[in-house]
Amino acid sequence: MSLTQTRPEETDQDPAGWRARLAGMPVLVRISVVLLLIIVFAAVFAGPLAPHDIADLDLLNRYAPPVFMGGGWSNAFGTDNLGRDMLSLVLRAIQVSLIIATIGTVAGAIVGTSLGFLAAWAGGIVDDVIGILIDFQAAIPFLIMALALLAVLPQADMTLFILIMCIYGWERYARLARSVALFAQNNGYVTAQRVIGAGGFRIYFHHILPNTMAVIVVNMTVNFPATILAETSLNFLGIGIQPPDTSLGVLIGVGRNHLYQAPWMALLPGAVILVTTLSISVVGDWIRDQIDAD
Repeated sequence: MSLTQTRPEETDQDPAGWRARLAGMPVLVRISVVLLLIIVFAAVFAGPLAPHDIADLDLLNRYAPPVFMGGGWSNAFGTDNLGRDMLSLVLRAIQVSLIIATIGTVAGAIVGTSLGFLAAWAGGIVDDVIGILIDFQAAIPFLIMALALLAVLPQADMTLFILIMCIYGWERYARLARSVALFAQNNGYVTAQRVIGAGGFRIYFHHILPNTMAVIVVNMTVNFPATILAETSLNFLGIGIQPPDTSLGVLIGVGRNHLYQAPWMALLPGAVILVTTLSISVVGDWIRDQIDAD
């Protein structure tokens, strides 16, 4: 076998081919991308876009309807049971939920991929221990694990929820990284690197990782909606982000008690969750199809 064998990561994708795919993107995917860009923009600029502070109370203006139900533009999305502006609350909730889900998903992917590579590289008892941890994590219901962490750790805040979301998803990436790494160990470019004296870290993170990044990114887009829903579920149950801060799950949890007086309190954040998760799923499926086509 020649040591000059071309590694897969050295073979560039055809830019013209990807431009053609983007040009031929289905209408539903285009709409999903636009919706995601709007949601991300709202999350990034939630502070400047919010017309009111989320802590401002106006008890004389409780349950004011949104503008599309006959309300005024001063509270375009209406107000809640405490007279707080719903548009400001929804913008802040989008920001908090996306921060938790995004950082938690990325952190889980990093931890899981690293442990998966470690298991494949070390083998033996290390592989067995990591495999047991993966099976243990997969066997525990997420809600029970989250409740246990919230019971023993300090008051719930954004950092704690990022940690919970990281723990929630790491085993999926560990399984994927381990299986891909074990398969790649028998490929010619890995054997060539071993022959020239490359260490395990260089082989895994300079050669195997670039060849698995596409698969990992696709899995992140597929798992991201589940992470949002998991975070929302905890907040909906009242064991999540605490006032005066808020999230989409918190808004739905509060709004369910006021469905008759102010249905928009639950419907507006619920619509945001629906649009976000569906859009990410559509875009993620399209990306996966394009990579599988290669």
